[in-house]
Amino acid sequence: MSNDIDIQAKTRGAGQTVFVFAALAAVVLLLLSITRQTVWVEDAKNLPAQPRFWPAVALIIMCAAFAQHAWRMRRRKPNAQDWAEARRWVEPLEYVLWFMVYVFAVPIIGFLPMSLLLACALTWRLGYQSRGYLLAAAVFAVATVILFKGLLGVKIPGAAIYEVLPGGLRSFFILYL
Repeated sequence: MSNDIDIQAKTRGAGQTVFVFAALAAVVLLLLSITRQTVWVEDAKNLPAQPRFWPAVALIIMCAAFAQHAWRMRRRKPNAQDWAEARRWVEPLEYVLWFMVYVFAVPIIGFLPMSLLLACALTWRLGYQSRGYLLAAAVFAVATVILFKGLLGVKIPGAAIYEVLPGGLRSFFILYL
């Protein structure tokens, strides 16, 4: 007395179409660039010893699997649910951009000022906008700088903005901030 609908596997979820075609495009792009990204060794003992062999095998298998999946979905067009799911996958890239701005700005502005700015800006962005949260973010940034530069001795280059400071102050900022 079972219902056939209950035992059928659900084979499609939101975003599947977009994911399959995006992954297929990415794998094809990687496969097309494999000759520029890997080397071919003339005096290799055998084919599996080639540095290009196993990455090519993996990419060919992925390409075949995604192509077969795309072929089975050929009549299905992406709908609004698929695009909404794809937007959710892209949302974390905002934080990658925040981090990249931080990485490129540290040599210009300095480790401590950028750490303070990033911690407070991200805290604000995440919706924690009270003075207490912003103070906690600032304390966290200062503690991070003390940990990395003071205790761990990580060598972080001094900022370009420090060059305009007078001699002794400039040395202090370069060494400790």
